[in-house]
Amino acid sequence: MKLNTDKEELAESKVLILYILSKINKPITNPELLELIQSIEEMNYFYFQQFLIDLKENRYLLEYEQEKQKYYVITMSGRETVKLTIDMLPGSIKDRVDETLKDTMKKIENEEAIYADFFPSKEDEFMIKCGIKENNKKVFEVEVFSSSRDNSIKIIENWKKNAIKIYPKIVEMLNKM
Repeated sequence: MKLNTDKEELAESKVLILYILSKINKPITNPELLELIQSIEEMNYFYFQQFLIDLKENRYLLEYEQEKQKYYVITMSGRETVKLTIDMLPGSIKDRVDETLKDTMKKIENEEAIYADFFPSKEDEFMIKCGIKENNKKVFEVEVFSSSRDNSIKIIENWKKNAIKIYPKIVEMLNKM
């Protein structure tokens, strides 16, 4: 997108954002949405952020925060706007959205499903959270302490690589008690 873009191109970009949000039909983070947009159409980062602000101000999308992460979801007004303005998007872009969403949404869902992070709790202690989400709901979460940053990183990496194996074993062990 050129810096000296006209109003029609700006409107088309906003419609593209709304179209993608209507197609995914679930909350999505700013980085995930930006990744989707840029895999379909080249878009300036700063324009993208301004488009989100404009769409929020016009109540076409809603922004909310959950677990220190901002999410966006299309509103009913945004859905109506997509229906009225969808003809602004060229067919080739709509086709790219549909094709890209298949692959990208699987990747996003996998990244979202298994999560892990650590936070300092005291000078030499770290709190580690590992979990699994399905449909944006926690189905499993465990918190453990670690006495070193390096060990915390190892635990997180291990969880992210092996959660599919670890989780059933934990549940099985809990059921045996």
